[in-house]
Amino acid sequence: MHKKDIGLAVLVVTVGAIVALVNPRFLSPINLANTANLIGLFGLFSIAEAFVIVTAGIELSIGSVIALLGVIFIDLIASYGVPWPVALVIVMLLSLLIGLLHGWLITRLKLQPFVVTLCGLLIYRGVARFYTKDGTAGFTFGTDLPTLEYLFVGRTAGIPHSVIAFAAFAVLAWALLHRTVFGRHLMAVGKNEEAARYSGIDTRRVILQAYMLCMFLTGVSAVFFAMYTKSVQPSSHGNFYELYGIAAAVLGGFSLRGGEGSIVGVVLGVVLLQELQNLVNLLGIPSSLNFAVMGAVILAGVIADTQFVAYRDRRRQAAARSAAKLGSEAPASTQ
Repeated sequence: MHKKDIGLAVLVVTVGAIVALVNPRFLSPINLANTANLIGLFGLFSIAEAFVIVTAGIELSIGSVIALLGVIFIDLIASYGVPWPVALVIVMLLSLLIGLLHGWLITRLKLQPFVVTLCGLLIYRGVARFYTKDGTAGFTFGTDLPTLEYLFVGRTAGIPHSVIAFAAFAVLAWALLHRTVFGRHLMAVGKNEEAARYSGIDTRRVILQAYMLCMFLTGVSAVFFAMYTKSVQPSSHGNFYELYGIAAAVLGGFSLRGGEGSIVGVVLGVVLLQELQNLVNLLGIPSSLNFAVMGAVILAGVIADTQFVAYRDRRRQAAARSAAKLGSEAPASTQ
């Protein structure tokens, strides 16, 4: 674990203890199970966001993609009678196609990630609302899909399957980012894309794959959310989820400048955000303040990251000056 991860883990434990002291209901089995389920649901697309941020990019369309793919998934099954495994494959292929489109626009047409994904946020939300005629896509009363229900909403040994999926993808993401050549290439591109290109890395391919991976995980998250809610209202479903993902990634040590971060940190960031939202709910604070809490967390994370980088740069400069001073004094002492 990085030093940042250890500090964040201590913060998670501290906040959890404070929440439990403020309201003992926090430790009730029902509340813990519900909180764990939400950690799993929100954790999937937070990891997705992290893979883009590490390349110094951004993905602002996650919430809209969750709404669009959720609508399509439910409608394929409920309205067209498509077997759910086929519907799942279609949704995942669409998610990869969206990631491919974003990556192509960014790498080939040289558009800014912020512009591409902001336009995606508006386009996908609009398409989803048009697709449903601004209505709600949902399963009809009495729809019986036991296997699908069990896989995405069920529990094993009391553990929600969303948490199990989140844990599995987190382990895979950790191995991919921290233990593979592709992960090192992601870090290199985020640090300095031009230097990475001169060192022989196909930066276009790396960025393209990062956006496809991000959208693939977003597609998985979309299916989990669709089954969790059983219906999708495109005008509100997934609103501001991309900000949640950014907040979790920033808390986890992923710099918005790219080139650094930890999957363990993202997991801890998701847990911390859910603890804070749980605290807001248990204290009876209006739910509208959830966004204020999230905004404050993002701001605090960015300030902490900026100050940490500035502190690290000052130490490096001080070490360089000290080395230069010692080097200049060495010849004089030998004389």
